[in-house]
Amino acid sequence: MALAGCGDQPTPVKVDMTQREESAAGARQPVITYAYLPQFSHTVSFERHHRLVQYLTETTGLNIQQIFPETFHEHMLMVAQGKIDISYANPFVYALTAEHSEAKVFAKILEPSGEANFGGLIIIRTDNPDIHSLQDVRGKRWIAVDQFSAGGYLFGLGYFIDNDIRPEDFAEIVFAPGPGGKQESVILGVYAGRYDVGTVREGALELLEDKIDMSQIKILAHTPRYPGWSFAARAGLAEEVVRDLKEAMFALDIDDPDHRLILESAAMRGIIPAAPEDFDAVRELVRRAGLE
Repeated sequence: MALAGCGDQPTPVKVDMTQREESAAGARQPVITYAYLPQFSHTVSFERHHRLVQYLTETTGLNIQQIFPETFHEHMLMVAQGKIDISYANPFVYALTAEHSEAKVFAKILEPSGEANFGGLIIIRTDNPDIHSLQDVRGKRWIAVDQFSAGGYLFGLGYFIDNDIRPEDFAEIVFAPGPGGKQESVILGVYAGRYDVGTVREGALELLEDKIDMSQIKILAHTPRYPGWSFAARAGLAEEVVRDLKEAMFALDIDDPDHRLILESAAMRGIIPAAPEDFDAVRELVRRAGLE
């Protein structure tokens, strides 16, 4: 899968899923597929995670390759089909896919702030003459990242519902079109005035700080924070593979200069153990929002 604009960084390797081989018990797979839920463009996904993938490959001796699903739905489908060995996904996608695919969460990240939770942002144009408070979004056009986005949709939806604003109160709800780059698309959609309200995850605005006049974007509200992004292994992945990956991930130390580069590139401060019950708050939000 070719990526433009990566400079002298390694070229990602295309993985032919039709050539996949199943391993015998106790044997290592020739390729361990690693996929980052495509909330950003493939270029950003690659730039953020190729150092982590390289570190895991060198530390564990596993042949790990980052692959790039085009959409959230494709990522979820590939998890369900066992085509992604290691899925790095938001808590909404994890909560929806785990029950169906039997994928097992084993790690979660610490945000750059050092917190394990993260939230969403509800944004408008600064000069929008019709929106002065959250209640003014009624009758307006809302663009969200994806129907399976946590910070870019679910968290915002929950916040609206908690403030007695229902989906049917909006003139329309649109999800960012096209593969990848969806966080950026929401911000640009609001910036261009095509939509009145946008929802993105915390930290997304920083991606466009040098591309648009960010003073024209106003954060109308911060949503509550929920359990963050996690790593899950596909059902049937050899236990020793997961063990080695966990040991390598948990050994990353922000105080080590080499590790700091890996972690900061991936927009995280550390990786810590995780268990399914850590995401109960997200499951409750999914039920409350009627998205089960």
